[in-house]
Amino acid sequence: MAGAANCHGRGPDLPVASQRISNEPAYVLHRYDWSESSLILDVFTRHYGRVALVARGAKKPSSSFRPFLLPLQPLHVAFGGDAEIRNLKSAEWQGGHVMPSGDALLSGYYLNELLMRLLARDDPHPLLFDAYAATTQLLASQNQDTLQLALRAFELRLLQGIGLLPQLDVETATLAPLEPRQRYVLVAEAGLRLAHADDRVGLAGEQWRALQQALGDNALFSDTLRACVPAANELKYQLRALLHYHCGVRVLKTRQMMMDLQAL
Repeated sequence: MAGAANCHGRGPDLPVASQRISNEPAYVLHRYDWSESSLILDVFTRHYGRVALVARGAKKPSSSFRPFLLPLQPLHVAFGGDAEIRNLKSAEWQGGHVMPSGDALLSGYYLNELLMRLLARDDPHPLLFDAYAATTQLLASQNQDTLQLALRAFELRLLQGIGLLPQLDVETATLAPLEPRQRYVLVAEAGLRLAHADDRVGLAGEQWRALQQALGDNALFSDTLRACVPAANELKYQLRALLHYHCGVRVLKTRQMMMDLQAL
């Protein structure tokens, strides 16, 4: 089992809920008030996926948790218990970058909303975790150009990781290889298909093929970033439509917040 070296006391063959996990890379996705002094955390961990943890006493001024339990910050956590919501035992900030602000902060909340809506609990996605960690570092750089590329690259990695992205070097319906100069669009109900005259966005076959290569087994997140450079604007609208379809919403809460702030 992935991460078995981090488990103590009851052995690696028991369910995660029965184990004591320590030194686990993690990010807080969201936090909820649980009592006057405690929080419920939705946490994305590298080896165990999304888990729900209770941080007892975390709201007290004297709590050792209080400075660290923030979104978009790299942590190592220890947790255990046999309930659906497990007990947070410790949390240590790993440093490396400051909290994003402005558009970058809202973009980070957008990524967190996607993960909470699309990832099942206790379903490990270590490669997606690594992509998320790389994206949060780029958000902290506050570079607007890099910000948009990072979002597109992460959206692709997320959709691929949870099995919602079709193969990008063939037409989905026919499995015919893409023609390099023909234009194709990504549609939620149909996958990748030849663009129609009234399709406002689309990418050339050679661009889709480059993206597929940049999502291969040995590809790095930086490879995906580079592949997004010539296609970022067109990808934005196609990936947004696909994500909204699978999230079951017309507009995500964080996206609505961004639009409201822009209107002001």
